[in-house]
Amino acid sequence: MSADLAGLSINVATIRQGETFGAMVDACLKHGITAIAPWREYVTDLPEAARIVRENGLRVTGHCRGGFFPAADEAGRRAAIEENRRAVDEAQALGADCLVLVVGGLPPGSRDLPGARQMVADGMAELLPYARQAKVPLAIEPLHPSYAADRACINTLKQSLDLCDALGDGVGVAIDVYHCWWDPELEAQIMRAGREGRILAHHICDWLVPTTDILNDRGMMGDGVIDLKAFRRMIEAAGFHGAQEVEIFSNRWRARPVDEVLRTCVERFRTAC
Repeated sequence: MSADLAGLSINVATIRQGETFGAMVDACLKHGITAIAPWREYVTDLPEAARIVRENGLRVTGHCRGGFFPAADEAGRRAAIEENRRAVDEAQALGADCLVLVVGGLPPGSRDLPGARQMVADGMAELLPYARQAKVPLAIEPLHPSYAADRACINTLKQSLDLCDALGDGVGVAIDVYHCWWDPELEAQIMRAGREGRILAHHICDWLVPTTDILNDRGMMGDGVIDLKAFRRMIEAAGFHGAQEVEIFSNRWRARPVDEVLRTCVERFRTAC
């Protein structure tokens, strides 16, 4: 492995055309990449995935994903807690640095955004003792405001950090450039996150102009308008020197061979980040 690639992680969403967890790991190892972030649907055999991680000396920079706490009734909220406990168990078995939380949006039929945010806070408060016991930090990932209704009603670093402060130890943030680059408070909130020891993960990609699909048209680093080098300087000035995790949901990149995607990720990590 090249020394400079120690700071590169691949979120398997970037190479999901690789189909199986083992195949995706093999592809990463071929390119000298030894840090990954699995998604739960690709960990179909947890003991086998844990064996692959362990025997290849992989670092798991995050496990995706927990969250989706809001629900229309108590039964739905209870089911969400139980599902999140299973996600914590998986993250623990894989030795993940954190469990990434996409917290959830409005319950079906609801227009009560403050109520949804309260459900998130309540759900995390209930999950947190279980996660602390498992020694799995919970990483709130604030999502772009366009996702407030359906995926995440927590949309800024400030909101995320305020919630972290209310909950206490064992929680932090996953800072994804795609979701946060536009925030006028970005630098101040990154520095705050660093002072509070809350930065658990850093995800990278790029914002294309135009973006034709808010979910599946993320850009490869260097192809869009985000100043990734400046973003990285802010993250490192705040004290986070962990891996940069490439997470690219993209129909165009999904149509390309995994080797081509990973080769480009390595090149852009070296030149654009």
